[in-house]
Amino acid sequence: MQARHTVVACVLAIAGTLVMLPEGQAGAIDLSGGVSVGGIVVGAMPRLAVTPHAAFGWRMESGLLVAAHEVFSILPARDAHGVGVYSQTSADIGYAWDSMNVSLGPSLALYSMPACAPRACARVAGLAPGGHAQVSVYLAGSFGMSIWGAVD
Repeated sequence: MQARHTVVACVLAIAGTLVMLPEGQAGAIDLSGGVSVGGIVVGAMPRLAVTPHAAFGWRMESGLLVAAHEVFSILPARDAHGVGVYSQTSADIGYAWDSMNVSLGPSLALYSMPACAPRACARVAGLAPGGHAQVSVYLAGSFGMSIWGAVD
């Protein structure tokens, strides 16, 4: 949990630095969020995951982008090992254009979920450092789509 607080402190420090920039340095604030339904591989078996996510990005006039992302996946129970949860927080830096942005940075994941192989299942829990990357494309005004990937 200490490491998660460190990531949050870094994001707040970056945001605090941006707030203190002279007027004219900040360009725009991006807020995004949604819910995804898809698959996640835990152990050797793929599982259904429902994933609410949110992001905050600060675009500067120079094109520099500083962002924070939170992803929270819920794996519905399908056996005696119960529900699984996975939460990842990341602090990214990147570049923004008018119709797209690209960012990457470190992340920290907290998880507790069943992990299954073809013949055995067990609950795994822990804290894992990793990395996060995201590409967002704006199709019509503020409406767009994002593709992201993470490794823990």
